[in-house]
Amino acid sequence: MKKITLLSLLSFVILSCASQKKNSTIEISKYINTITADELKKHLYVVASDEMEGRETGSKGQKKAGEYLINHYKSNHIPFPKGAKNYYQSIPAAYLNAKRNENLPDSENIWAFIEGSEKPNEIVVISAHYDHVGIINNEIYNGADDDGSGTVALLEIAQAFAQAKKEGHGPKRSILILHFTGEEHGLHGSRFYSENPLFPLANTVADVNIDMIGRRDETHKDSNNYVYIIGSDYLSSDLYTICEQINNKYFNLNLDYTYNERSDPNRFYYRSDHYNFAKNGIPSVFFFNGTHEDYHKATDEVDKIEFDALAKRAQLAFATAWEIANRENRLVVDKNGK
Repeated sequence: MKKITLLSLLSFVILSCASQKKNSTIEISKYINTITADELKKHLYVVASDEMEGRETGSKGQKKAGEYLINHYKSNHIPFPKGAKNYYQSIPAAYLNAKRNENLPDSENIWAFIEGSEKPNEIVVISAHYDHVGIINNEIYNGADDDGSGTVALLEIAQAFAQAKKEGHGPKRSILILHFTGEEHGLHGSRFYSENPLFPLANTVADVNIDMIGRRDETHKDSNNYVYIIGSDYLSSDLYTICEQINNKYFNLNLDYTYNERSDPNRFYYRSDHYNFAKNGIPSVFFFNGTHEDYHKATDEVDKIEFDALAKRAQLAFATAWEIANRENRLVVDKNGK
């Protein structure tokens, strides 16, 4: 009898574990699929419209774009973070102009929050900058790819996590959505957050950063089924492994590490907002489609965005953050970043 009972119990445990693993796969696939090309397009036609006047840091147009982001979070019942007074992290003009004296007005980072169920004090940041360069010589630079694409990806990613939480499958760790201002003028918004964090940097597990994921570059002119991945292995072997495994399991994108090379002259690792986390020892990964002929030109418009590619890359960023937020142990920091 004892042998039969033990055997039955062991079988039950194995079947239970297998069932849980299967259910986990079903859950993440369900929420991956809530990130759609149609919804991204709907958001981007607003965020990168002429009405936003190029979203120059601190401008009326940028503030209007910020209101659109916040209204999305409110309508999806996604709150601002605990400890904050509202959806804004205000940044004074004096801070924005201290390094370059550009006469920028006050501006704001925008944040939203999905609280973790088991380890709420451990934070996974998902970031993108929502500023662009504004109006130059009477032309509006709408920045549909840079970084309207990352901005709207965050809206969809936050919505996916919120739906998962509503249905009882929320992340174990907390998700902090951060839309940064002032990136185009020197990563000011992310630098300000890193110097004035709402949550201790010691509790920040990772930053998943998205900057330009809606187009293709000349190197990949025959296919948009790729994304450049930068920084994943600079600080954490865990983060590198997660990015590879998640992509292999769900997406089969070509993960291009060209710009991840330490010797790469473009130095993209140092040129987007993740760097202000990485320099503080926080594992960070940067998803990027590379530059193209419309980079920082008035011709970076929504009608040139490839929404199938944008959706797939946004889904990859979501699934990567999902794995980081739900794994048993926080990411190991086992490299020095050099």
